[in-house]
Amino acid sequence: MIKKKTIIAVLALAGALFAGPAFAQEEEAGGHGAVHIDKQSWTFAGIFGTYDEHQLQRGFQVFREVCANCHGARLMAFRNLSEPGGPGFSEEQVKALAAEYQIADDTVDGGMRPGIPADRWPSPFASDQEARDANGGAIPPDFSVLAKARGVTDAFPFWAFNYFTGYQEGGVDYIRALLVGYHDEPPEGFELPAGRFYNDYFPGHAISMAPPLFDGAVDYVEAEGEAAVPETVDQYARDVSAFMMWMAEPHLVSRKETGFRVLLFLVVFAGLMWATKTRIWKGIEH
Repeated sequence: MIKKKTIIAVLALAGALFAGPAFAQEEEAGGHGAVHIDKQSWTFAGIFGTYDEHQLQRGFQVFREVCANCHGARLMAFRNLSEPGGPGFSEEQVKALAAEYQIADDTVDGGMRPGIPADRWPSPFASDQEARDANGGAIPPDFSVLAKARGVTDAFPFWAFNYFTGYQEGGVDYIRALLVGYHDEPPEGFELPAGRFYNDYFPGHAISMAPPLFDGAVDYVEAEGEAAVPETVDQYARDVSAFMMWMAEPHLVSRKETGFRVLLFLVVFAGLMWATKTRIWKGIEH
């Protein structure tokens, strides 16, 4: 017979597992409550998901015109923009784009030269100290793999389902939420430090980055045959988040295709092994 104390201990442990993450988020939010981050619908989600080329082009436009003023992307080369599975720019477009930027090079006269497709995306600041001076002491994070470095936390046991659904969009869900989560004024009772901005989704809610997006901030270049896309904060946030996901994992589609082929091979191989075993042991008592 199970003792009463044992039952109480098991129930207490189960309660802690279910309530622990929510309590931790509540405490981290400074008593103002954590805002749940909704999972968005992305074209690259799921085992058969792929990037939307037009969305990546729009996201790159937002990144270039808004985000790149403060954030770098040191792992992305200009030529990556023309690789299969990405934004789909032509080699000529990439060459023209790279030439618009000046790249530091000690081997040339003057130490600067026009960019070429093999160059990495240039940093907006010459040094970390320059970045701190321009941003109130904070260094803007590099965008190269930020979509994989960030994420969302699901309460137990819901996180377990992510293993079956292939959910890996926590980073872009968080980034999109962060970009649309600003408020002009903090809620009553919240003390916002000087030089900070209130954001629903940033840990602690006080973020150094000013709201980077506003309606009409970017004049989208409409792709041929594509319907007009709204130029709103939500649309900008979705597009640049998708582009950041591509930067962090440019070979995501090919990886999924390889994984599907491997699973198909394993299924066929298991069938062949079962057929071989059946044939060998047919008629043999065991």
